Amino acid sequence: MKKIILLLLMLCSITTFGQYTKIQEDVDLSIAFGQSFAPSLSYQKLYGLGKNKRFKMGWGLRANGLFGGEKTYRTAPARLTSGQYSIFALFSDDIVSNIDTLQLSKSELGSLNVKIALQYSFKKFDVGFNIDAIGVSFGGKQTGKFLSSASSSLNNSVQSASPSVFNLLLISDSDLGSLNSELYASYHLDSKWSLRAGLSFQFLEYKTDRLLTFENDRFRHKILQPFLAISYHLPSKK
Repeated sequence: MKKIILLLLMLCSITTFGQYTKIQEDVDLSIAFGQSFAPSLSYQKLYGLGKNKRFKMGWGLRANGLFGGEKTYRTAPARLTSGQYSIFALFSDDIVSNIDTLQLSKSELGSLNVKIALQYSFKKFDVGFNIDAIGVSFGGKQTGKFLSSASSSLNNSVQSASPSVFNLLLISDSDLGSLNSELYASYHLDSKWSLRAGLSFQFLEYKTDRLLTFENDRFRHKILQPFLAISYHLPSKK
């Protein structure tokens, strides 16, 4: 709960910059491709900081979709994957004996999230990073094969699973639900339009209908793939 409150306070503090700085507003359509087809539609508001306003930070709303074939989902909770939380999980080895897998024949899910964005602007180019912070996911139920070395009775069993509903950024395996992030560069075609390209990193999470081994029902797949996007810039505000 403390982390949720901190995140909401951070988002609120970002919006207060709009009272004192130049504002940039964008509507953006991106498509990530490779292992899956993943379109995203987003709106964002950036606030220029510093003397020249080249460094910008802000927030936005992003609707994500992902459509792909067979994928393997691994045990999701950080308490099982590494026993570490937040940023410490990034530098911890997996506890292999705790990790089970759920094989799904397809992945079809969507999410609507609030995102946080950072950007540095040059004359014709921008470089930036954004990441989903909090939101909800949705999608249909499906069945998959559960594989586990910890339970002979559950190993190779068929389980039903649906996308986890609640999404929350807590860093690495501590994250909840399905989240998207982008590292990108953009080129300004003119004052209204830009082309963006970069890498999209998505966490996808399904939740089984019942608790399985280690009292766990959450399984995650991580996917990194390139994306292309087009952005429309709304008239800038002072």
